[in-house]
Amino acid sequence: MSLDHGKCHCGQTEWDVKLNDRAHILCHCDTCKTLGGGSYSLNQIVPKENLKITKGGVKAYSYKGDSGKSVNCYYCPNCTSHVYHHQEVMGNDIVVRTGLLSSAKELKPGAEIYGKARSPWVKEVAQTFDTMPPS
Repeated sequence: MSLDHGKCHCGQTEWDVKLNDRAHILCHCDTCKTLGGGSYSLNQIVPKENLKITKGGVKAYSYKGDSGKSVNCYYCPNCTSHVYHHQEVMGNDIVVRTGLLSSAKELKPGAEIYGKARSPWVKEVAQTFDTMPPS
């Protein structure tokens, strides 16, 4: 496991996270595309205890996920950069936005989820699952 540092766009919120792998999970779901304004988001699933906010803080809002259960999104209260989210169905695990890490350019694509919602011009770069991979 490696310790990586992240910060939001304005620098008000910073964090350290222990990643389980040196790879991004690309998510093509409509929610991630709406939140980030792009064709996909860059993420990794880690235990909640692997994330420590080291500067500033986060605010949260909730919505219903595909499962019908709550998803809580945590973001910088100033610039609204999305730091991580927690899906009720994931227990103690959270989804950290790896594109905001200082090491983001070093991480390779490890998998793609919600490939069924991929924009037609985006090429497949890793093993792809139509929704989530089987547990």
